[in-house]
Amino acid sequence: MSEHKHGSMDITEQEKTFAGFMRLSAYVAAGSIGVLIFMALVNS
Repeated sequence: MSEHKHGSMDITEQEKTFAGFMRLSAYVAAGSIGVLIFMALVNS
């Protein structure tokens, strides 16, 4: 069994996936806040 060397794995794909996930999460959060503000303004 080979010995593990910390930091030797290529993680570029994981970094791209995580960046995409964070971007999508930010868009969903902003959209949800926008919808809530719109609902508060319309429901008078």
